[in-house]
Amino acid sequence: MLKHLCINNLAVIENVELSFREGMTVLTGETGAGKSILIDALGLVLGDRADTTVIRTGCARAEISAMFDVGANEQLLQLLDEQSISVADNELLLRRTVNRDGPSRAYINTTAVPLQLLCDTGSLLIDIHGQHEHQGLLKRDEQRELLDDFGDYGNLTLQVGRAYEKWDGVNRELRSLTEPDGETGDRISLLRYQVQELQALELEENELERLEDEYKRLSNINTLLETSRQALDGLYGGEQSVNDSINAVKKELAALERFDSGLADINALLENASVHIAEAADELRSYPGRLDQDPERLHKVEQRLEKLHDMARKHRVQPQQLYAHQQSIMQQLADMEHIRTRLAELEQEQQRALEEYRSAADELGEQRRRCSAVMATHISDRIRTLGMPEGAFQINVTPGPDLKPHRNGNNQVEFLVSANPGQALLPLRKVASGGELSRISLAVQVSVNRDSSAAAMIFDEVDAGIAGGIAEIVGNLLHRLSQDRQILCVTHLPQVASQGDNHFRVTKTSDKKTTATLVHELNEEQRVEEIARMLGGIKISRQSREHAREMLGSA
Repeated sequence: MLKHLCINNLAVIENVELSFREGMTVLTGETGAGKSILIDALGLVLGDRADTTVIRTGCARAEISAMFDVGANEQLLQLLDEQSISVADNELLLRRTVNRDGPSRAYINTTAVPLQLLCDTGSLLIDIHGQHEHQGLLKRDEQRELLDDFGDYGNLTLQVGRAYEKWDGVNRELRSLTEPDGETGDRISLLRYQVQELQALELEENELERLEDEYKRLSNINTLLETSRQALDGLYGGEQSVNDSINAVKKELAALERFDSGLADINALLENASVHIAEAADELRSYPGRLDQDPERLHKVEQRLEKLHDMARKHRVQPQQLYAHQQSIMQQLADMEHIRTRLAELEQEQQRALEEYRSAADELGEQRRRCSAVMATHISDRIRTLGMPEGAFQINVTPGPDLKPHRNGNNQVEFLVSANPGQALLPLRKVASGGELSRISLAVQVSVNRDSSAAAMIFDEVDAGIAGGIAEIVGNLLHRLSQDRQILCVTHLPQVASQGDNHFRVTKTSDKKTTATLVHELNEEQRVEEIARMLGGIKISRQSREHAREMLGSA
């Protein structure tokens, strides 16, 4: 249950702290006082989307925190355990901040969490039913979801969803492989031609780099020979060669070693240099013999390079990418040539996936038909106590308009109602007035949520359009519901407000510069005044107070 709510700088609320108890709590006040802002605040702390327009004017951020007693909510405790969030003394604190200059933040206890986790946690704590929720009741998808919420199908709806995803995945692959008529054959013919053309070249990996190195060597052979001879003369064989110069320096330094023995180290370095120069000279002597002076080979290399460059231009790739390009189109050709085999495999997979889907969807449809009768009976009983004594409610579960798989199964779900004697059962959207729809919505919400894991329910003016004795019945219904869970109800009806175990009044104040919403918990005498106000308007008479006391006493 919700134990404590703290709101700071949200809309017209500057600071409000409220403590809640078990049973049915009602919130009342003049229209526009800010009652629904309290529900909006709870929605935010439970994970609703927010923007900076909710922040009070002149403030940097809004903050909402809510303390819950989670009791033995095993599903919630398991969810939190999976996220490594511990719960002490059965208390859980949810906190949400909305910042004007940055993203909003969400916290569970002291742990910062993603908004989705806050939303998942909130859905296991409170069910909120807004004043306009009955409008969604007219949509068939919403009707199907309500039936599924009511039904106890185990994991059947998830099983149908997974079977659909499997079938859809195979179907998408089939579509991607099935090209327009003739296109596949044309593509294969082109790839075959390209592969044959490239294979005729007998390409080798890294061939271009090797050929370019050979071409540079062969085309510059005279320069290489002449320069290598000059280098040999300069190092070793010619007049004033490097080797002779080093030997001369060595002799001079050797003569000086009698004056300074430290010169011996330098002479050793020069000796090593002489050895390296001799080795280099040996290499240069043998170098011309390693050069292939073959003009015919140069011509062949030039022709080969020209072919490779021409083919690269034809295939619109860089010459050095030609070999990799050949390997790529060979793989494409192999894939295309095996497409028929893959298509046959996919068609078999598709059939198996379809059979798996239909089996799960048929079982789900049967479960929906069984639950529809039970749910319709529950709702019929409810609406007959809400001012439609001859009312009847029925849920039709019929096959979908086509045999194509759908994520939520192959059923159409439609709510039918007869609100008056002699009136045939017709789709809800065609027969229900605004007031009737509001009552039917309440009946549906109460029926569907009777087994909800959430220990608290909030009703935000779902009693709109109801008055008189029916309003008293609605109040009784909500109060009976509060025997099993905590109920919070925003209402304008004294018949509903008088049924509350706890009562808060919401007021708005203004000093012509700022506006603020205040919330006060009422004692017994204050409740009399508030119920009397709701009964009699601005001027409260003695009769209104007596009537209010009577209503509270009866409740």
